[in-house]
Amino acid sequence: MSSSRVLVMLSLSAVLLSSLLAMAPAGNFYQDFDITFGEQRAKILNGGQLFTLELDQYSGSGFKSKNEYLYGRIDMQIKLVAGNSAGTVTAYYLSSQGPTHDEIDFEFLGNSTGEPYTLHTNVFSQGKGNREQQFHLYWFDPTKAFHTYSLVWNSQRIIFLVDNIPIRVFNNLESVGVPFPKNQPMRIYSSLWNADDWATQGGRVKTDWTHAPFTASYRNFKANACVAGSSSSSCGVTTSASTNSLTDQQSSWHNQGLDAAGRNRIRWVQQKFMVYDYCADLKRFPQGLRWNVVDQGSSLLDDIYTVPDARYDQMTLTGYRGKSGDRNPAVGDRSPAAGDRSPRFRPSFFMLKR
Repeated sequence: MSSSRVLVMLSLSAVLLSSLLAMAPAGNFYQDFDITFGEQRAKILNGGQLFTLELDQYSGSGFKSKNEYLYGRIDMQIKLVAGNSAGTVTAYYLSSQGPTHDEIDFEFLGNSTGEPYTLHTNVFSQGKGNREQQFHLYWFDPTKAFHTYSLVWNSQRIIFLVDNIPIRVFNNLESVGVPFPKNQPMRIYSSLWNADDWATQGGRVKTDWTHAPFTASYRNFKANACVAGSSSSSCGVTTSASTNSLTDQQSSWHNQGLDAAGRNRIRWVQQKFMVYDYCADLKRFPQGLRWNVVDQGSSLLDDIYTVPDARYDQMTLTGYRGKSGDRNPAVGDRSPAAGDRSPRFRPSFFMLKR
């Protein structure tokens, strides 16, 4: 099937999913969230059905959930800052608190008008991050309409989804010493803030304040999740049968993984739109990354990277297919500063079949 046909099919699926989610009952922002900073720049509208955040030259704004969650599925529809959004970051993430906190990140890095947003993802466990993957949002315009950004978090894996299309899976490989978020309940946070020292092309493009205020909008929040302190019997309980289908999204998060369709979708996204992967950055990790693969079919190191449907005892990053100058160092713990024109890359693996 041609890539253009796949793109059309995925776009139609995304539109249908967004419509279905829009009709489903959603949370009320008055009941579910508190404003954390920004004062009048953070607004709850339409009787609690819409939340907007603004950024101007004086301050950004943000909110957090009243509840803390330990495993579940979180959905939020977001419409990002339109026009020249260079220098701005819209962050939407789960996080606990403290120096050994856990965190699961979506961060949307703004860009000049006509250039794509960069979707920056990261996973922190016990205070350690450095697990960035980035994607250019070429297959839709995140500023023209609301799109659904979801996190599925269970004891086996974390799945990042855009309009129910999986873009990343972070597997639980604690058995070989890779920390995994599992014990710390996390709140949902979102903020709109200025990060023009790193956000757009490594800080080379600054925020143009003549376009302020910048606005991001939120609606249709859903949390099918275990609320910390809740007595719900479904919280943290693993059912006997593993559910892989992404379509049974409202009840399957306990064991949710990827079926064949999900693996095809994530392969398409990562091959076409991924612009940075920490697993392939030998400048940051000159010794390479080596872990045992314990998941069947869909694992790459501690993330998923479309390997064949077979089991492997070991998978070792052995090379980087590309020019040496293509590798991008991280800027602190926030962004690899891959720029907006990063080349496509593919890591080379050495695999020992069981």
